[in-house]
Amino acid sequence: MRLFLAALRLQLRLAPGSPGTLQVWVTAPLFTAVFLSTAEYAGRHDLSAYAVVAPTLMGQWSLALGVAGEVITEERSQGTLEAVIATPGRLSVVVLARIFAVSLLGVTAMAEAWLVAGLGFGRWIAVPHPVVLVLALLANALAMAGTASILSSLFVLMPSARIVQNTLTYPLYLLSGVLVPLSTLPLWVRPVGHAVFLSWSAGLLRSALSAGAVAHPSARVAVVAALGVSGHAVGALLLSRVLRRVRRLGTVNHT
Repeated sequence: MRLFLAALRLQLRLAPGSPGTLQVWVTAPLFTAVFLSTAEYAGRHDLSAYAVVAPTLMGQWSLALGVAGEVITEERSQGTLEAVIATPGRLSVVVLARIFAVSLLGVTAMAEAWLVAGLGFGRWIAVPHPVVLVLALLANALAMAGTASILSSLFVLMPSARIVQNTLTYPLYLLSGVLVPLSTLPLWVRPVGHAVFLSWSAGLLRSALSAGAVAHPSARVAVVAALGVSGHAVGALLLSRVLRRVRRLGTVNHT
């Protein structure tokens, strides 16, 4: 726990000034304006919550992927990855904590989106279920960190993480129903979307912003959290095996 908290504090100090965080803070209002403009033009005022939830999840996932790759890439480029691996602390815990930190920081994109909806379009979105919203955001941050940590093992093996980061953004947003409801996608795609934690997070966040009662909130939060824990378990196992391999081959710091 001490290692987790130390890595969390470190990333919270570094993240506000990083280009990735600044990019999310700049693009979240723009995405919100685009999504809301589309909904307004179509006369679908009921989709206002989608325009707030989508930029939030997009920003968080972008930050999570960025840190998952940069933790390894930066240490490798500085020639300190071997020293980090040699320490008693587990690298998987450091990766998880640092991704969790930026996932929490990414919640600020929701505040930006909410202000754009209210100030720019007169759509002040109420929060009828604040407890569900807070629990959903926390579970989603955990799932973000756990899922993105799976990629850390790939970033140890690959000389550059940028290709993977770019590939796992917009296609995943579409397949998981972040941009559009899963019900609008082809039938054969929907099972893939339901297997991605983002589809559960998006649905839960939208329900928390809707006036009606939230169906099975505890179970849905548990599913998001379970997917995050499962992702971290897979990521920790893969990273452990990859680190053993690169130690044996002596290729830890090869770029």
